[in-house]
Amino acid sequence: MPDEPLIPEHGGYRRLRSFQVAQLVYDLTVRFCGRFVDRRSRTYDQMVQAARP
Repeated sequence: MPDEPLIPEHGGYRRLRSFQVAQLVYDLTVRFCGRFVDRRSRTYDQMVQAARP
């Protein structure tokens, strides 16, 4: 075993595929709600909060 650390370095959570997909879903949800749902409605808030990564 060469000089490898016990816990290897990582690239961070933003490089994870699951985070990238979650971010995409959030962005699309915000755009959808901005276009089709009244900004002052409870539905808008619920959808945006549910999609938050």
